[in-house]
Amino acid sequence: NGNAGFQQVLERLESDPVCQRLSLKSFLILPFQRITRLKLLLQNILKRTRPGSEEEVQATQAYDALEKLIKDCNENVQRMKSTEELIYLSQKIEFECKIFPLISQSRRLVKRGELTALDFNNLSPKWKVTTRPIYLHLFNDCLLLSRPKE
Repeated sequence: NGNAGFQQVLERLESDPVCQRLSLKSFLILPFQRITRLKLLLQNILKRTRPGSEEEVQATQAYDALEKLIKDCNENVQRMKSTEELIYLSQKIEFECKIFPLISQSRRLVKRGELTALDFNNLSPKWKVTTRPIYLHLFNDCLLLSRPKE
C-alpha cells in the first residue's frame, strides 16, 4: 500500500484481459484451492477403488502424501500470519528501552485484548477511582501489558 508505483503496476496488470480481472490475491490463493480440490478428487477415487487392490494402495499413499502437504501448508500459513502480527505489533508499540525483541522465530501471539485498569487514589478523604484502558498481549513465552500513548 505504501508503494505507489507498485500499486499502479498492479492495477494495470489486474485490469488486463489476460488476468480476467482477477486480483493478485486470487492468484496467490489458487494453488491452495487446487490442493484442496485434489484431496476431494482422491477421496472420490478411493470410494470407487476395489478394497485391497493395488489401485487402492496407490490412491491411499497419494492421499496420505497430500494430507501431509496440506498440513504443512496450513502450518506455514499460520507461522506467516503469526510473524505478520508480530511485525504489526512491533510497529505499533514503543518501548522505553529496546531490550525486549518482540519479533522472534519461536514467539507467537496467543491472545490479545483490551481491559480497563482501575486506579484507587487513597490520598484523598474520599476514595476516588479512575479508569484507563490497558492492553494485554499474551505470547507463548511472555505476557506484555501496554497502554495507549497519551
